Amino acid sequence: MSVMSDDEVLVIERRVAAPPERVFALWTEPEQLAKWWGPDGYDVPQYDLDVRKGGAWRTVMRSPDGKALTVSGVYREIDPPRRLVFTWAWDDENGTRGHETEITVTFEPAPGGTHLRLLQQRFHTRLARDNHNRGWISTFDRLERAIAS
Repeated sequence: MSVMSDDEVLVIERRVAAPPERVFALWTEPEQLAKWWGPDGYDVPQYDLDVRKGGAWRTVMRSPDGKALTVSGVYREIDPPRRLVFTWAWDDENGTRGHETEITVTFEPAPGGTHLRLLQQRFHTRLARDNHNRGWISTFDRLERAIAS
């Protein structure tokens, strides 16, 4: 068993105004995910989700300046509407996957909606963790706007 430092772990929690079933669907239905995935100003022109244990997923996010950023992984656990576990790695400019982390998202019923908790772990640097923290906070803001619309 290995012990992880705080630099290797990111936890973000938020209460959203929708039931777990709806929030889970926003994470697992491709057309729904494309509406909110990525930080403010980004869109998702390409996506492919094979939402089953062992299934691959891949999204291309386009930044406000038009740069394409590809991230992909494999689903490790799917327990609707409670839990989703998947790997995550960015492609570099040559299309080679970089350092892989693991994400666990839980969807707990809560008064007025869902307590959403994201755990991303096994970062290789504090800077990578901090960059993901900023990205996920902005992405969760977009998720909340998608729920409200």
